[in-house]
Amino acid sequence: MLHRTKKENDYNHDKWIGIGGKFENGESPEDCVRREVLEETGLVIAADDLEYCGIVTFVDNSEEGKAFPSLQPASQSSATPSNGGCTPVTPLPLVPGAYTEFMHIFRARNFSGSLLTDCPEGELEWVPISKLKDLPHWQADEIFYDFLADNHPFFSLKCIYQNSVLKETYLGGLPYSHFS
Repeated sequence: MLHRTKKENDYNHDKWIGIGGKFENGESPEDCVRREVLEETGLVIAADDLEYCGIVTFVDNSEEGKAFPSLQPASQSSATPSNGGCTPVTPLPLVPGAYTEFMHIFRARNFSGSLLTDCPEGELEWVPISKLKDLPHWQADEIFYDFLADNHPFFSLKCIYQNSVLKETYLGGLPYSHFS
């Protein structure tokens, strides 16, 4: 995990996040994660050692003029309970300027190389998956932490934030409540 402490004006400042970043032109999700892991950690992951676990769609539906993305610490969030997944509900209407970001979730059980001692974005540390929720993080991360720990099948998760509050979550297109 990466404890984000070094970048200026970082909306992830002081949070623990997984390794990753933005796509470069022409990259697939697999190309991107392998490059980002190498750049941020010094570790090399072979393509056949990657397990593609899911995709998360983050929507920031904040009022116009708010900074994007406006994800917030878990201790300040609240998720809207679902209706049990029986009947789909209409998501909040998007406001002008809504921001969407996609995050591809991978697991790698094998790697080579040595962990960098100086990462330009923060401190790197091996953290057992059972301890992740004890660290400062974004609330929606808890959902895919649990999915990874439980070896959940491939998933598509959508998380809608509004004015820095997690308002709705959907799994496979249906309302989903993880925090009941």
